[in-house]
Amino acid sequence: MDPLSMFDPEGEVPPAVPAATLVIFRRAQADGPPEILMVQRSKTMSFAGGAAVFPGGRVDPADFTLAAQLGAIGEDALEETAGRIAAVRETLEETGLALGVEQRPDHADALRARALLLERGELGPVLDAMGWTLTLDALVPFARWRPKHREIRVFDTRFYLADLGTGAVDLQVDDTENTHLFWASAAEALAMAERGEIKIIYPTRRNLERLAQFGSFDAARQHAEDVPVRMITPFMGQRDGQPWLLIPDDAGYPVDGEPLDMAARG
Repeated sequence: MDPLSMFDPEGEVPPAVPAATLVIFRRAQADGPPEILMVQRSKTMSFAGGAAVFPGGRVDPADFTLAAQLGAIGEDALEETAGRIAAVRETLEETGLALGVEQRPDHADALRARALLLERGELGPVLDAMGWTLTLDALVPFARWRPKHREIRVFDTRFYLADLGTGAVDLQVDDTENTHLFWASAAEALAMAERGEIKIIYPTRRNLERLAQFGSFDAARQHAEDVPVRMITPFMGQRDGQPWLLIPDDAGYPVDGEPLDMAARG
């Protein structure tokens, strides 16, 4: 399909499905930049099939219900809290990691919680059964993207940062939507994409470029606190007579675009 036909350069931003994703840091085993957990999606998935992404997915109605039960009042607070809940839930389902909970469960407890989550489909019953308390403040708001496509489903995705600390963890891939989990520094993930070892879509590439600037989770967190989250909606522009897919140049990203025919969008 012609890339120009996929991108709507005019009109209102279309309705979008709320989603959330979690950028999980761990210290490198040797001296070097922190590593980030990536999930390789199944090629059969309609959105970003075969691509390497951060763990995450859509925000479900039950996430909004739990957000209200936790005391979120007003549309903005409900959306923000539900987004964090979805990031915790999707990460547990896709990777077997229980982040954003106060208790710091071991691998066996995390797997029990994951099995219960797959059975019930909601995070609330899992928290009750495991005796866990959410610590959503541990998730640091980093970005928010809402593309503007014609033919493919649009997601309004909130990106959060989380620090795992040690690298001594066990992972278990969700083999229904994802096929592979791997750790890599942001720079190495970009290099893997350049070598053709993984596929990354446009928002993931821009965020990896941004994350590659930081030598630690603390540095990334400080940057996220210094640069307020704003909605990123890519737009078309012209550079050297060629159409480019661009983002605002003052949103905290070191690279603000690439030629439209090179931009993978899912």
